[in-house]
Amino acid sequence: MKQFDTPRQESSRSRQMRWLFNFWPCIWCSGGRVEFIAGDFRELHVSLKLNIRTRNRVGTVFGGSIYSSVDPYYMLLFMEVLGKEYIVWDKGASVRFVRPITDKVKCRFLITDEMVAEVKQKVAEAGEYTFDLPLHYEDESGAIYATFNKTIYAASKAFYKLKLEKRRAVKN
Repeated sequence: MKQFDTPRQESSRSRQMRWLFNFWPCIWCSGGRVEFIAGDFRELHVSLKLNIRTRNRVGTVFGGSIYSSVDPYYMLLFMEVLGKEYIVWDKGASVRFVRPITDKVKCRFLITDEMVAEVKQKVAEAGEYTFDLPLHYEDESGAIYATFNKTIYAASKAFYKLKLEKRRAVKN
């Protein structure tokens, strides 16, 4: 179920992926729930609420659940959007806990045409590109509970293959 106002719709493939994510043990155990994946894989909504799996010692959502519930999605979405000609890796992340989570919060992952064009241009110029993407958890009123910065790496398959070959040659 959409957590944010969007004209996008799910496709049968994105609906199936949403279902698989929500039953994948590392996602399910985080306490997060994928609520929506657009059919073009350019938008994804995640929700997180306080429950038995997410509760910490002081009765709020555990910080590990907060981060792990948003961890893989930008990488996975970019893999779908860019296609098989590209290698995509999750390179890093930072999280800032703004206020304790005691109710349901939501997070929106959005990939714009401009973002895709920039990644493709930078990869065409240099073979690889590392970029940062901001995210945040908010409640229904828009109050922010946690902010994130995800660092994503993208490269052309040909460039990445050469990079690995050079790395192996140096080791030997």
